[in-house]
Amino acid sequence: MRRGIHSQATVVAAVALLALTACSTDSSIEESPGAGGESPAASESSSAPSTEWFDQAVYDTQSEQRSATFEGDPAQPWLQYIDGEMTDTADLAADGAQKVCFSNASISNPWRQTGWITMNEQLKELQDSGVVSEMETRDAQDDDNTQIADIDYFIAEGGCDAFIISPNSTAAMTPAVERACETGKPVVVFDRGVETDCATTFIHPIGGFAWGIDTAEFLSENLEQGNKVVALRILPGVDVLEQRWAAAEKIFGENGIEAVDYFTGADPTEIKKIISDELAKGDVHGVWMDAGDGAVAAIEAFEDAGADLPVMTGEDEMSFLRKWEETGLTGLAPVYSNFQWRTPLLALEKVFAGEEIPTEWVLPQVPITEAERADFIAENEGMPDGHYAKFGGNDLPGYPQVWQERTIP
Repeated sequence: MRRGIHSQATVVAAVALLALTACSTDSSIEESPGAGGESPAASESSSAPSTEWFDQAVYDTQSEQRSATFEGDPAQPWLQYIDGEMTDTADLAADGAQKVCFSNASISNPWRQTGWITMNEQLKELQDSGVVSEMETRDAQDDDNTQIADIDYFIAEGGCDAFIISPNSTAAMTPAVERACETGKPVVVFDRGVETDCATTFIHPIGGFAWGIDTAEFLSENLEQGNKVVALRILPGVDVLEQRWAAAEKIFGENGIEAVDYFTGADPTEIKKIISDELAKGDVHGVWMDAGDGAVAAIEAFEDAGADLPVMTGEDEMSFLRKWEETGLTGLAPVYSNFQWRTPLLALEKVFAGEEIPTEWVLPQVPITEAERADFIAENEGMPDGHYAKFGGNDLPGYPQVWQERTIP
């Protein structure tokens, strides 16, 4: 029995308003509000119990996958995968350049913008080699109904040789993905999952529980029982984000770490206020984030208060890496591998050639440690603060200019 596409994700209980990773506070990066035209409002400590998002079996699987052996060349992590069930695509082989239709949730934040640039540079290579004729793209701007209409448009148009879908949310997109599958054309789902196993492959990094385990274990190892951690969360209802916190909350509890969590709405002003208020109550020893947005604002709040800098986890966004290096704080940069944006097109290259591909294509998800930080900063010299260190596009046309200039196709 084939594993379902949603096997790594809990069903989303609320529509995801933003992407899985953070928005940058860097003014050089174009940002858009969430669904409905409004940014998610910041709020005080969350009230929804994280137990509704906790799945012990998935937690255990992702914990083990952090140390798994990945097939493929480590120099090309976007093509690596964990050995498992493979899909035979011989009946999907095609001659000549093929048209790809891409239904994208959005490019509403720098993580998605970085990936979108990388994806388009990968597309140029495949067009030059005669694999892809064009990629027609529709951007749903973080709206479920828009994305459903986009997918149905592609199906009705009838000119797509293959579909790539980055779902805005899990449950709402499932019927539309199934309709795409019913065309008999290859369907690649990536980033977030849906509640069907009909797609040719589902591509994603290990997942939210792995992020939560990496970060909470790091903080617990560098803190003492009874120390206080402030958890800064972007918004509720996004499966991978909720899983990050569910794993972290479990580990903090097991290690006697006092953790309080807040939804910030990705607002640096609100982040500073939260940290300042908590510092007024007493010492804050650690900061945990479910995405890197606002990491610099959090650090600046400690600096403004003249307080000792915390042990902290951020993300591989350049703003955090640079501030981490500047301050010398004890830190870790978890990743939700941005290079995954290359993989869907490369998967279709294999499909058009009739090669087998992983049914569930699990990509490496390795945090950046202090020992590696300087190398990643050097490798990404000249990139804006909203760029992601593990974007995986160093070998693509246009490097480094299109990423430096944020040339959004």
